[in-house]
Amino acid sequence: MSTESSAIESRNWFTRFLDVVEWLGNLLPHPVTLFALLATAMVFVSGLFGWMGVSVTDPRPGADGATIEAVSLLNAEGLRMIFGNLVSNFVNFAPLGVVLVAMLGVGVAEKSGLLSAMVRGIVLNAPRHLVTVAVVFAGVISNTASEMGYVVLVPLAGAIFLALGRHPLAGMAAAFAGVSGGYSANLLLGTIDPLLAGITQEAARLIDPEYEVFATANWYFMIISTFMITAVGSLVTIFIVEPKLGRYDDSRADPSVLDDSQMQPLTGKERKGLVMAGLGLLGVAALMLYLVLPETGVLRDPDAVGEGFLASSGPFFRSIVAWIFVFFLVTGFAYGKVVGTMKNDRDVIDGMASAISTLGLYIVLVFFAAQFVAFFGWTNLGLITAITGADFLQNIGLTGPLVFLFFIIMCGIVNLSLGSASAQWAVTAPIFVPMLMFIGYSPEVIQGAYRIGDSTTNIITPMMSYFGLILAWATRYDKNFGIGTLIATMLPYSIFFFIFWVCLFFLWVFGLGMPVGPGSPTYYTAPGG
Repeated sequence: MSTESSAIESRNWFTRFLDVVEWLGNLLPHPVTLFALLATAMVFVSGLFGWMGVSVTDPRPGADGATIEAVSLLNAEGLRMIFGNLVSNFVNFAPLGVVLVAMLGVGVAEKSGLLSAMVRGIVLNAPRHLVTVAVVFAGVISNTASEMGYVVLVPLAGAIFLALGRHPLAGMAAAFAGVSGGYSANLLLGTIDPLLAGITQEAARLIDPEYEVFATANWYFMIISTFMITAVGSLVTIFIVEPKLGRYDDSRADPSVLDDSQMQPLTGKERKGLVMAGLGLLGVAALMLYLVLPETGVLRDPDAVGEGFLASSGPFFRSIVAWIFVFFLVTGFAYGKVVGTMKNDRDVIDGMASAISTLGLYIVLVFFAAQFVAFFGWTNLGLITAITGADFLQNIGLTGPLVFLFFIIMCGIVNLSLGSASAQWAVTAPIFVPMLMFIGYSPEVIQGAYRIGDSTTNIITPMMSYFGLILAWATRYDKNFGIGTLIATMLPYSIFFFIFWVCLFFLWVFGLGMPVGPGSPTYYTAPGG
């Protein structure tokens, strides 16, 4: 069989695979509709299970063999709970407040132009032989402000590679891999961290009402993952993706993208702005250290012995979201003041308002997700499912670390059809967090494993919200570039990210016994257990 025939079959295989993924994804309604349907279904399912008398024995310490029964919401008392708590379910949903507060600061930094300037500064000033590394690394770092990497870095990377005489689609692929494939790796905390931590906490409290999960839950593992993703993403670009794409033919390109002036190197004023932002960062860091290092520091935990401000339940970690807000607010305003994008308090307010305005869909999603999570807890179906699943894992002997391999694979597969990280975790966390807690693993470690599965398949699913945008940018360089081609280009990243990230997870957590974050235990012990 000729090489050309093999290539056609390969393309056909990818096209068929894509057709299946798109078909499955199209079967799902909008995430908001999905949660509304799930919440409604929970009412009827609870009525059925309550009528059937479904129950399990409570295995938690101190339960003394008590029975957990399914509670029906399909009766007068259940309907009173639903209508009486509709508002409180929403406003008390942990992820809502922390994301809104964090985005107030991020909005100022984005409106001022700081985030865009930082990414351009990293990539455009990198030595020529390290451009690929700089692109992937900048992509990972850009996750701090979520969509900024998709909008700024991906097209910028294509322009840079073209100017260097390299294939622009290879540059875009490297940036896309860093931004989306490395979505759960970073040196800094971003808006996704408090969001996922809040969902994890809600799920953990189904069996442990006092359990707290902080935004820093996976920070250590995120830091080490940053360097792994950067290295693997760079090597895949250089040795697999770029050779596969071959020499670039610009005859099928939009003429506008062949003008390298769009790269827009940093101006002198922007450089001064970055210096001022750096000074602002130092000021925030100095304030933080003043509040946590001295014995009289107001953010130290007075009850922690030998842990000081690193006590996971202390004031410092409870204030992490506030620090994210202050960090972006101060650095964004300092930069904007120099470059002229932030002249007074009105500009700061406009930046905050602009950020919140982009969260309209998220707020609607949270309303219905909060109802689903609350109903799941009230009905005891979350506990019953978790206990039954934990019993099954124990019966088949799958209680060791290997259980995380199957969990990560499952998360990656689910992500192919439900691309939103928060939506997917809001659905799966109430089931799998309690289930894996029952066999002895902490919510923080479970969340860390989930993020690997979610991130590694982001770049090969059309259901990811920015997949269409990336495709649109790519077709400007090659009008024949299709969805199947994009998936084929990104698949090597997905495969190698999965392999190396899973290996890093098992080595870090179970081989070296390192915590995934400050104060994040590997194993869970129930109170009194």
